[in-house]
Amino acid sequence: MKTNYQLLTDAVIKSLGAARPRLLLHSCCGPCSSYSLEYLTQHFDVSVFFYNPNIQPEAEYVRRLETQRQLIAALCPGVELLDDGYGGESFTEAARGLEGEPEGGARCVRCFELRLERTAEKAAGLGFEWFGTTLTISPHKNAELINSIGTAAAEKYGVRWLPADLKKRGGYQRSIELSNSFHLYRQNYCGCLYSAAPRAGAGGGPDA
Repeated sequence: MKTNYQLLTDAVIKSLGAARPRLLLHSCCGPCSSYSLEYLTQHFDVSVFFYNPNIQPEAEYVRRLETQRQLIAALCPGVELLDDGYGGESFTEAARGLEGEPEGGARCVRCFELRLERTAEKAAGLGFEWFGTTLTISPHKNAELINSIGTAAAEKYGVRWLPADLKKRGGYQRSIELSNSFHLYRQNYCGCLYSAAPRAGAGGGPDA
C-alpha cells in the first residue's frame, strides 16, 4: 500500500499550531516552486535553496536560476533565495558509470540523493528546523523514492524532513497556472543532457 504523503504533510502542518518554523526548500526550478511556495509559505518561514548541479549546460542553469528569481519577486518577494552555485562537476562525478541508465533509473536516484543530502546539510548548518523539496510536484518524479531519500538525509544530518507529494490536490495544475500567469520559462527536460535526449526524440514538452 502506497503512503499518502499529502496526509503526512497535513499532519505536520496541524502539529505546528500557530508556530512558523523555518523551512529550507530545495527548488529544482521556478515553475515547480510556484505552487510549492504559494502553499508552504502559509505555514513556514521559507527560504529557497537552488542547488541543481545536474542542470546542463551552464547557460541553462543560469536561465533557470533567473526564472527562480523572477518567480520569487512576483509571488513572494520576502522569501530568501540561496544559490549554492553551479558546481556541475559534482553531478558528473555522481553520475559516472550511470550515463546509459534510462530516465528514472539509478542515475536519477543518485541525482536526488546528491541534491537532497546537500539541502539537509545546508539546513543543519544554517539552523533550519525543516527541509523539503519541490521535486514531488512533477508527475514524472517518484514521490515515494524522493521521500525515502529525504528521510534518510534528515537522519544523517539531524534536521527534520517535510514529507510531501506536492502534485496532489491540484498542485501540479496550479503550478502550470502560476507559471503562465507570471510568464515563467518552462524547460522541456529535467536537467542533465542524458534526460534531454529522450525528450527531444519524443518531441519534447514541458517538465515543470
